[in-house]
Amino acid sequence: MSNTIAPSLKEQYESLKAANPKLRIRNAAQELNVSEAELVALGIGEGTTLLNPAFQDILKEIITLGKVMGLTRNNSVVHERKGIYDNISFEGPVGLAVNKDIDLRLFMMHWKHAFAVAEGDRKSIQIFDKSGEATHKIYLTSESDVAAYDALVQKFRAEDQQATLSFEAYPAAAAELPDAEIDVDSFRQGWKNLKDSHEFFGLTRTHKLTRTQALRLAPAEFVQKVPNDAARRVLDMASERQVPVMVFVGNRGCIQIHSGTVTKVMEAGPWYNVLDPMFNLHLNETDIASSFIVKKPSTDGIVTALEVFDQNGEMIVQFFGERKPGIPELETWRALVNDLPVVQD
Repeated sequence: MSNTIAPSLKEQYESLKAANPKLRIRNAAQELNVSEAELVALGIGEGTTLLNPAFQDILKEIITLGKVMGLTRNNSVVHERKGIYDNISFEGPVGLAVNKDIDLRLFMMHWKHAFAVAEGDRKSIQIFDKSGEATHKIYLTSESDVAAYDALVQKFRAEDQQATLSFEAYPAAAAELPDAEIDVDSFRQGWKNLKDSHEFFGLTRTHKLTRTQALRLAPAEFVQKVPNDAARRVLDMASERQVPVMVFVGNRGCIQIHSGTVTKVMEAGPWYNVLDPMFNLHLNETDIASSFIVKKPSTDGIVTALEVFDQNGEMIVQFFGERKPGIPELETWRALVNDLPVVQD
């Protein structure tokens, strides 16, 4: 019988980093079969500070840091946007940050753990959900106020830095209902009667539809399947034609939106990227399982999106033409979308 003591998680993580210096913490967590937050917590007392979960108050004070970079991601895409956190409001657990640069939809019921992380000169505030998955991160830039950051960390520093953190997996998504159990005619009529694209979530919920099932059962004139390089094509055409777009990337706790043009686009391995001064996007194209042009009626006319999904039917990214409520969709955006090839089933 061996008396060998299994290496601690910290030792396993240090060994993995030594062997793979460029490995990102999210990927390290996957390799070690733990959550990212568990690896972040290993650094408490050594550059990492546990913060009190006063999330709304923390967000409202980020403005004191000046220009920062907000990062929101899911398994397949990373969305990074620079700007100032301002105009933040909450209604119960749902919040908004509505600014030209920092545009967020916040679902605070999924915000559980907060850390301040200093990795050399790289300083950040990092938020995680109950499962330990990253919800939203805010990084200082060269134009940020470091003294204000230090003051914020001190203000929200948890009294017990050795607190035992608990993590809880989310339950598996409910199985999709058979199409035969859906009132398809009622659903299609509801789609045709939409007055605002934000009503779509409620429509699918009422009819107990998954998102991809809704697209499959949609009125034919509102959904077209397109090739899985459609996201790349949209970014290429938007860059070439300088058509202003909206790029939505989200997870359970946060949706982050870029509005404006994209200019520098490039491929790097499996990733297709936007590398602009204020906005970066990193999209893992190998994760794309299906892509659709989706049209929804509104009081401002038809609103057109490109929606991209992974093999589990989870939304990876959405693209729209840049627009505001009360203003019709850009004709340049419609022309761009119309130039995408359609897949005939």
